[in-house]
Amino acid sequence: MKILVTGGGSLLGQGIIKALKKSSLNFYLVVVDVNPLSAGLYWGDEKYIVPFASSPNYMESMEKLLLKIKPDFVFIGTDVELIHFAQNKKLLEKKYKTKIVVSNEKVIKIADDKFKTSEFFKINGFNYPITVDPSNPIEIENLISKKGFPLIVKPRVGGRSFQVSKVEDKRSLELKIKETNSPIVQEFIGSDSYEYTASGLCFDGVCNASIVLRRDLKDGNTFRAFYTNNENFNLKIKQWTEALNPFGPANFQFRIDKEGKPKVFEINARFSGTTPLRAIMGFNEVELCINKLAYNKDITQPQINNYMILRHWSETTINSLEDTKVKKI
Repeated sequence: MKILVTGGGSLLGQGIIKALKKSSLNFYLVVVDVNPLSAGLYWGDEKYIVPFASSPNYMESMEKLLLKIKPDFVFIGTDVELIHFAQNKKLLEKKYKTKIVVSNEKVIKIADDKFKTSEFFKINGFNYPITVDPSNPIEIENLISKKGFPLIVKPRVGGRSFQVSKVEDKRSLELKIKETNSPIVQEFIGSDSYEYTASGLCFDGVCNASIVLRRDLKDGNTFRAFYTNNENFNLKIKQWTEALNPFGPANFQFRIDKEGKPKVFEINARFSGTTPLRAIMGFNEVELCINKLAYNKDITQPQINNYMILRHWSETTINSLEDTKVKKI
């Protein structure tokens, strides 16, 4: 089996590769990235440099790559590439006889936009963090009146806690709104000590497997993870996932409100930076997806190890600069 993973320099792309290497699958791995010094490039059997996803010839280059290597599966390792593959999925799969693990354009757009994420949960009758557009001062005042401070200011589109600010008063709120790209204002939920990241796997509208981790964050990424066995949480994940109806994985990040109810503040319509941690615990969502799509194996809830995982830096050694001369596609 030949597998292509994009984003060899990203936490997500590298996480997908780590999960593959923990699986029992026999595969030939091709890794691509925009930078020849991306560590994940050197974890595969073959490597290529591709243009940035914002480049006008990005999809042309990816099609050349698909024609050249003929992968059985494509896994996407950066957020910015998702929409390109979502828009072209059917055409690419038919033309190059491959399987691309990506959700449709509608799902990607709900997950990418924090305001649309909140609206998705509201429309489907789930608990949701009240989220307002700061261009409407009446909605801001209503939010302050209903929830008080602190509040959260964040970009509508973004990740890894970039430009996410907790504000304690009106003056700080006004300042952060001005400093933030396309801002939204959201109620503050729970505490930093109890934040969760969860995954559901969905095919044909049904979620048959999920996992919940409590996590500690550093620089917007999970650096400590704790398996959480909670039937209510897993029921909610099943409901959220089936309402969203992704193709394969969906990642939900949530906290618990004062009434003890989970409220999701972010969706990732893809695998997650914690995918390799889940694989260590026995929930290898990458392997589960391949077994479903390649061998028609039903997805069932795996037995999960009750682990606590402490993340740390690691190294990839390259013999010489000559070895970093990666082929461009």
